[in-house]
Amino acid sequence: MNILKFFTAGSVDDGKSTLIGRLLYDTDSILADQLEAIQNANRKNDDGTVDLAILTDGLRAEREQGITIDVAYKYFQTDKRKFIIADTPGHIQYTRNMVTGASTANLAIILVDARNGVVEQTIRHSYLVSLLGIKHVVVAVNKMDMVDYSETVFDAITQKYKSLAEELKLQDITYIPVSALKGDNIVHQSERMAWYSGDSLLHFLEQVDTDVQEKSEKARLPVQWVIRPQTDELHDYRGYAGRVVSGTFKVNDKITVLPSGASSTISKIEFFDKELDEASSGQSVTIHLATDVDISRGDTIVNSSALPQESKLIEADLCWMDTKALDTSITYLLQHNSKVTKVKIADVVYKVDINTLEKHAADEFKLNDIGRVVLKTADTLALDLYHENKANGSAILIDSRTNLTVGATMFRALAD
Repeated sequence: MNILKFFTAGSVDDGKSTLIGRLLYDTDSILADQLEAIQNANRKNDDGTVDLAILTDGLRAEREQGITIDVAYKYFQTDKRKFIIADTPGHIQYTRNMVTGASTANLAIILVDARNGVVEQTIRHSYLVSLLGIKHVVVAVNKMDMVDYSETVFDAITQKYKSLAEELKLQDITYIPVSALKGDNIVHQSERMAWYSGDSLLHFLEQVDTDVQEKSEKARLPVQWVIRPQTDELHDYRGYAGRVVSGTFKVNDKITVLPSGASSTISKIEFFDKELDEASSGQSVTIHLATDVDISRGDTIVNSSALPQESKLIEADLCWMDTKALDTSITYLLQHNSKVTKVKIADVVYKVDINTLEKHAADEFKLNDIGRVVLKTADTLALDLYHENKANGSAILIDSRTNLTVGATMFRALAD
């Protein structure tokens, strides 16, 4: 069954956790013990009903403050599709958490409080959606029950967001008026908004086609392990194991190994104890080649008809995730799939004010800052640009002194 991964974003108290709780509750996706626990909880809505936000607010601090701090993942399914939801925090100080939760999503739900309309945090979240290249966006205008289900209010918010979407080059946008608290247009269509003729949120999520953005002709397999048992039974066995991060490999395909440039042909593809004719994105397989080639962990097997770019100097967008500021004088580690290489920040091109979208010169990056930098790596990387192939166009920065992940990068261009 097809899986849709989506995340929610919105200002503090826009109702992200309540919306997800409502989706789970109205689709009967809550276990009996969970339901009993939230019914016995102290948190109740003003009308005495159960506060469904408890379902995703797992941290004690979240329950006490009534806000989302960390990313919470929830899973449910209908007859048509399986869903993985990332409930991400809205506050600016948790931007790194939001980027983490959104990085694997193929759809974003941006909540807008019908009483407040498009605010600074709406702009910030929409910018992050644009930055991460998420193609499908649902603008859920929430708390319609608090504006008397007004069509005029909904239309005004829609028009204002369209101007923002045009500036950010967001294209596939769907607008849905909802009340997560009352359940209007979440799972079932609302009878209180007869003026709205579109789908409920769940019906839209069941129908949206995300396959187009997942497909890529750029077949890439970063080698994680060279399997060479050297036993009497498997004396000549030599396989290259890894996860296909994009595209499709087939038996008899011509491949190139990077960075060496050696070429060969795929003779066999193994998947557990089976042999496959082809291996597609997301599958972990072992590839056998017709000729012996010098391949190590960190090398990348690609189809010869669509070679990636190779460079040591890369212009990239950077989201800084560490409490310690970026230090351009030290050497970090860059992990690009299975390849780990030393890297220095050669230049800070600009930093973005994600509340106004203005770009300005900067000489430092602090926690949650986002902007453009130039990376200079010790080893040549076989990469694609992020907008062409997310899986092979992104990497993480690691502080070699602490082994902590300190930044997420998206490759935008080869630097001069």
